[in-house]
Amino acid sequence: MTTDSPAPTARAELLARLARPITYDLAVIGGGATGLGVALDAAARGFSVVLVESDDFAKGTSSRATKLVHGGVRYLAQGNIALVREALHERTTLLRNAPHLAQPLPFVMPSYHLWETPFYGIGLKMYDALAGEAGLGATEFMGRARTLHCLPTARAEGLKGGVKYWDGQFDDARLALALARTAAAKGALLVNYCPVRELLHEGGKVVGLVCEDAEGGQRFTLRARAVVNATGVWVDALRQQDAEALGKPVRPMVAPSQGVHIVVDRDFLPSDHALLVPKTADGRVLFAVPWLGKLILGTTDSPRQDLPREPQAFREEVDFILNESAKYLRRAPRAEDVRSIWVGLRPLVRPPDDEGGNTKALSREHTVLASRSGLVTVTGGKWTTYRAMAEDVLAKCFDEGLLPARPAGATVQLRLVGAPATPVRHRIYEGQGWHSYGSEAAAVQALPGAQAWLAEGLSEAMVRFAVRCEYARTVEDVLARRCRLLFLDARLAARLAPRVAEILQEEGQNDPGLPGFLALTQQYLQLPV
Repeated sequence: MTTDSPAPTARAELLARLARPITYDLAVIGGGATGLGVALDAAARGFSVVLVESDDFAKGTSSRATKLVHGGVRYLAQGNIALVREALHERTTLLRNAPHLAQPLPFVMPSYHLWETPFYGIGLKMYDALAGEAGLGATEFMGRARTLHCLPTARAEGLKGGVKYWDGQFDDARLALALARTAAAKGALLVNYCPVRELLHEGGKVVGLVCEDAEGGQRFTLRARAVVNATGVWVDALRQQDAEALGKPVRPMVAPSQGVHIVVDRDFLPSDHALLVPKTADGRVLFAVPWLGKLILGTTDSPRQDLPREPQAFREEVDFILNESAKYLRRAPRAEDVRSIWVGLRPLVRPPDDEGGNTKALSREHTVLASRSGLVTVTGGKWTTYRAMAEDVLAKCFDEGLLPARPAGATVQLRLVGAPATPVRHRIYEGQGWHSYGSEAAAVQALPGAQAWLAEGLSEAMVRFAVRCEYARTVEDVLARRCRLLFLDARLAARLAPRVAEILQEEGQNDPGLPGFLALTQQYLQLPV
């Protein structure tokens, strides 16, 4: 499906619908990739669906990924063949259904020891074999000259050659938004800035929830046949609340891990290829990925016990990324080169005997379970497999007798809002612009301020579109997730914020959070000491 007439997302209308005394088939708590995927799948199968999110859609982990749509090369090295096979299949589905937001990207592993090219090359040939017809391109063994052609600023000293393979990249926050808007087009009601205050129980069973408009304070009671807890790293809070209502505590199921990403200018690696080091000095993976006109360096995998909405990097994580990058890039990025630094929390599933230690060894597979009350919880997994996770959640709802079974596969061929009918020419690594809106570009250009550019890739019309049709409520919503500027260049985002706030006011929205956003831009610029 595509649409050339974007549906409005007026807050007053959404809240009026939320107030209607309806018993929904499915209520989803959490507006990240997983919750949005569940809402879309259920709506596509004809169920009545409501989804509420405590903050903005994709505010948490789902806007802080490494921007890769991938099978998981390192999961292959861990021997998790099933996860890799599933992810490779889902990778193809995602790239087909949202080609303006998810596209193939070539990766190169440079080899500085003679054994590396054949060793990693054989593994990547297995990666190709697992992908089968879903493959994006054949793995290539390359000599020194060809490797430097693909990675022109890689360290040449000691370079023996390299291996080139294919995976995908995407704009995670805008893909989440496309999921939300596609679900809405299928009849689902989705409301951001509407935290759940309590679960409703009757006769020992969960029958709905109470949520509250974070802006106006109005409370809403939502009844549903099935309630899904898809709150990512925060799922245990709802599980505990559910358990307390039944008089029995539960063991936490999430072992949070954080991944740090550092953004620098593209001239550190002016290429349409990404660089991947599969095993650094401490066994971690290092990426250098071109994305929206910048270069993302990352990532880390560190245990974290607290769950802040805006986690900050640890000093050793930043040192690791900068020091390891210096080993593979001819010009080493320094602290003063950092345009933005951001952190994502991963909801890794904790095994029964876990003591909270090394999260690098924990599985990236997802888990779906139902409590005695019927609350269905889903966590773990990865962005690439969001659609398969949604199918598993609905299968659990059917197995528990919460919903009548309906055939799976409704989203396999479902193209997301904005998916263009013609081939996409612009690449995601080139930067944002009209092309980011796919088939909706003309509708955005028709709004006031289409030629009033605030910065490269961001016009006043795009801000107005974010407010009118993309659920944006705040300056942060616009500059962090509708446009990705906070993640790309926090200093520039700070400069543009006052004008964005003025446009929001012109659109009838007053965001009192401008000072808070300006403080947030400083956090994204500040390296830990």
